[in-house]
Amino acid sequence: MVIAAAVVWADPPRTGAGAMGQELATRYPLVLVPGMFGFVRVLLYPYWFGIVPALRKGGAQVFPVQVSPLHSSEVRGEQLLAIIEDICQRTGTDKVNLIGHSQGALDARYAATKRPDRIASVTSVAGPNHGSELADHLERTAPGDSARGRLLKAALHGLAVLLAWLETGWRRDPLPIDVHASHQSLTSAGVALFNQACPQGLPDTWGGEGPGEVNGVRYYSWSGTLQPGLTDQGRNRFDGSNRFCRLFARSFVKEKGHCDGMVGRFSSHLGQVIGDDYPLDHLDIVNQSLGAVGKGAAPVRLFTEHAARLKAAGL
Repeated sequence: MVIAAAVVWADPPRTGAGAMGQELATRYPLVLVPGMFGFVRVLLYPYWFGIVPALRKGGAQVFPVQVSPLHSSEVRGEQLLAIIEDICQRTGTDKVNLIGHSQGALDARYAATKRPDRIASVTSVAGPNHGSELADHLERTAPGDSARGRLLKAALHGLAVLLAWLETGWRRDPLPIDVHASHQSLTSAGVALFNQACPQGLPDTWGGEGPGEVNGVRYYSWSGTLQPGLTDQGRNRFDGSNRFCRLFARSFVKEKGHCDGMVGRFSSHLGQVIGDDYPLDHLDIVNQSLGAVGKGAAPVRLFTEHAARLKAAGL
């Protein structure tokens, strides 16, 4: 079991005090958990582009955090649990609201399974709650024991190390990296095993909604899909990440035409489904890159609206 070291906040998170308004001041702090290759800030560039300032402007207490960029959801989840304890001690609260993007949603679900007393809500943002068909495709076409697989593993490991070197928003001991464990945690088979241990919030039927509350924890989700004429327009015409998402979408079979490039629409369902067809690719949904998103998309608003939703629910 790997547990995160003591946290040293590079930029002490601000509270809602002094904010322009209090309409987003939730009862419990918001903890933002990134996906694979996630970070708090690389040099001057934040993972949650424009989202943290928008939430804080409304009075929310927000903690963007860092876990291993590449590792299993269980290891990342244990790291997250240690971070949650640190946040609770620093703020004097007994619970937090977890908002996880991509694999971060699985980490959040793990934490809620292990310590429901510490978690007020879990929100999955484009989370692969039934696995990713992209991960399945890579398992078939670049298995770990093949030359292609070894080359891919080396490249991914190198990228994770580079991002760790460039991280300026989070200071602590180096985090472990395991490319194979990360990949297996995102395949359909790997997530199926994960779901046996962490079933809370999952729908009983494919494409349905899951229970909105389990063990005192509220569960929510939202996600997007690639939509020609929308997601490939606007500033996404100049965003290379959107082109990659469109390329990755070709690997989808079960949810062909109903994915964001990395996660399928119905695979993302967890608890109360706020929406599953926003015109957003997998990175647009956290306002990447540099806020360059498709035509008519407003990912930051989804987060501010959700903070208001959590506040209204007494969370």
